[in-house]
Amino acid sequence: MMTRRTLFRVIGIQRVLVKYGLDDVIKETHLLRPLRFLFVFAPRRRTSDAPMGERIRLALEELGPIFVKFGQALSTRRDLLPPDIADELAKLQDAVPPFPAEEAIGIIEDAYGQSVDSVFKRFDREALAAASIAQVHSAQLKDGTEVIAKVLRPGVEERIERDLEVMRTMARLAAKYWSLGSRLKPVEVVKEYEQTIHDELDLMREAANTAQLKRNFEGSDMLYVPEIYWDYCRPEVMVQERIFGIQISDMKTLREKNVNLQVLAENGVEIFFTQVFRHNFFHADMHPGNIFVIADDPDKPRYAAVDFGIVGTLNPEDKEYLAGNFLAFFDRDYHQIAKLHIDSGWVPEGTRIDLLESAVRSVCEPVFNKPLEEISFAQVLMRLFKVAQRFEVEIQPQLVLLQKTLFNIEGLGRELYPRLDLWKTARPTLKRWMDEQVGAPALASDLRANLPQIRQALRHLPTAVRQLSEQASAGNIHLDMSSQEMQKLRMELAAQQQQRFWLMIAAVGVGVGSLVIGLEGNAWLGGTLIIAGALAGWFGRPQD
Repeated sequence: MMTRRTLFRVIGIQRVLVKYGLDDVIKETHLLRPLRFLFVFAPRRRTSDAPMGERIRLALEELGPIFVKFGQALSTRRDLLPPDIADELAKLQDAVPPFPAEEAIGIIEDAYGQSVDSVFKRFDREALAAASIAQVHSAQLKDGTEVIAKVLRPGVEERIERDLEVMRTMARLAAKYWSLGSRLKPVEVVKEYEQTIHDELDLMREAANTAQLKRNFEGSDMLYVPEIYWDYCRPEVMVQERIFGIQISDMKTLREKNVNLQVLAENGVEIFFTQVFRHNFFHADMHPGNIFVIADDPDKPRYAAVDFGIVGTLNPEDKEYLAGNFLAFFDRDYHQIAKLHIDSGWVPEGTRIDLLESAVRSVCEPVFNKPLEEISFAQVLMRLFKVAQRFEVEIQPQLVLLQKTLFNIEGLGRELYPRLDLWKTARPTLKRWMDEQVGAPALASDLRANLPQIRQALRHLPTAVRQLSEQASAGNIHLDMSSQEMQKLRMELAAQQQQRFWLMIAAVGVGVGSLVIGLEGNAWLGGTLIIAGALAGWFGRPQD
């Protein structure tokens, strides 16, 4: 049920849209049509005759942080937008109106319990950049280190919670009344986004994310992550090394400095796939306002990234599923793509694999091996969406962040180097990761990681077997099977269970024995375990 606060917020949103002459958004949105009666409460006159793009930007700024973030994500997709609207939305990346410096200083002094001049050698009152959730001031530590201080906007938590309540309400309406609601899972998607946005409101979490990314790319010649100064970090204030670079959207300066844009674009793709599949920790807010280029060597440009309030991770199943899909696509193996969708349970049971394969082929084949400048991802997405509708593919809320990041990466690549072959660039990194996951090194790594648990299990195994045997002898384990068929079934099951038990012991013995020899150099213990495993395998062999 819609609360009074949510109703008033919906009315407020509608009034802003009307104010900037954007009320057709509600009129043309099927889900919101039941709310058309709210126009009775809103003035019909427009307060601005500015161009459409500027009115959209102003409306998003007035509506608040969540709407600004939507505009930021959309601004990276210039292939989907008219140039004038894309230019205006790009201003949301780092040109959101700042809040007064006095308020920022007040927040900092409350956090530190001392004056800003006692903490910093220099603190610039004018904001260096302002975004929807926080703003940044340049400063200098007492030792002369150049830093930036990031400060949360006053009252941002309350505003975001109010808008999240609206999103939750609209998601419930969509799930109930929209024909695609059950498949697109709007409630789950909003819940996933809610967790993300709450994480972004804790600057200590962002600092930790930054430190993790820096460790992941330590020594990298492709990506630089700034240093965090932990002594100055609080939930509402974060201090980090200041980055001096060229903003990725400043194409004029990049060209003037003869930066190798092809290398830059290809490195961006490799960085993304490395973060997702090798590190399983990816920067999920990669709009141009957060990406800089260090061009000391124009032939070997280096990225520098900031603002790690939103990061993404995947569980092992989703990661392997996605990697399998990417590689199958690179190999044009559409049967494998269809099979992966069916095996994952993302399509209804009984779906014909040949029909799904044919549908995927019809979408993917026309764009294969084409550079970005010749691909309309908008059309590809529309066609994939129709395929998903036809086969009732379920949307996976946990992948929303990854999808958003892919859009950002593709948008940046299109701006930097439109002739980029995305597939050719990504395939080696992905193939290398897949080989690591299924090869002998991966097996050895897994066994090494689980060696303590295996030792513990082997230590307790004799006691567990003895207890089970005693319970069976005492009649505490008893099944009442009177018929001859049931007795036969019980004997077969017992034999199979015993065979599996001995084979498991064999596998553990041989595997652990090999590790003990290889990792600890104890040939006697390792050899004994291997022999014991071999004997167990003999006991577990199929009986004639």
